[in-house]
Amino acid sequence: MADVDVAKRVALVKATIAEACARVGRDPSEVTLVAVCKTHPPEAVVAAMRAGVTDFGENRVEEARGKIPAVEALAGSRPTWHMVGHIQRRKARDVVALFDFVHSVDRLKLAERLSRLASEAGREIPILLEINVSGEETKWGWRADHWKNTPSQRNTLWSDVEAILKLPGLRVEGLMTMAPIVDDPETARPIFVRLRELRDALATDFPEASWRHLSMGMTDDYPVAVEEGATIVRIGRAIFGPRRSE
Repeated sequence: MADVDVAKRVALVKATIAEACARVGRDPSEVTLVAVCKTHPPEAVVAAMRAGVTDFGENRVEEARGKIPAVEALAGSRPTWHMVGHIQRRKARDVVALFDFVHSVDRLKLAERLSRLASEAGREIPILLEINVSGEETKWGWRADHWKNTPSQRNTLWSDVEAILKLPGLRVEGLMTMAPIVDDPETARPIFVRLRELRDALATDFPEASWRHLSMGMTDDYPVAVEEGATIVRIGRAIFGPRRSE
């Protein structure tokens, strides 16, 4: 994809974010654009960097191992790299070595492993807790589709959050979710509202963490997510086009 195409797409996404912020009285600077570059080559990432993108997301460690150093070699600088995909515990060491920010901490055992590896590396990694607020069986994360009226859901999540906040090497900064893929983005709005309400409840009970981030919203629904408080949107196709063959 030519640099000019990427630049036009980045400008359109940023304008759309600004328009969504204006509708609800938010400052666009509150929203971080993470360009998800899964399957796209280093040259596309560098084109997005030239267009002003500073944050990039990868879903898979295997792809990131080669792409991250290739991007840095081409660009002569390092953007901020976000791990946004599911993490297998055996690949946690690579996640600590490669990424600056981890969105997809979806279970206590993974947090414990990341904590140990980060401490060994002398790092404190900002993380988000991945929450399944839709109740879909195919989604990763703590199940929280009925956390308000199902004590078992609330107690499990609250207990795990309490444990994670005590772990060294990790800094909890908020929550992440994936909404169902739907034709009408308005259908996803209740999912974003639920995540925001859950974040607010956790912030009340665990004020020692910042809880400043809500990572929610992708290409098909990010304007709605911004209207409902997203501070990070994860955009792939709207910037890079369809994924390449894997």
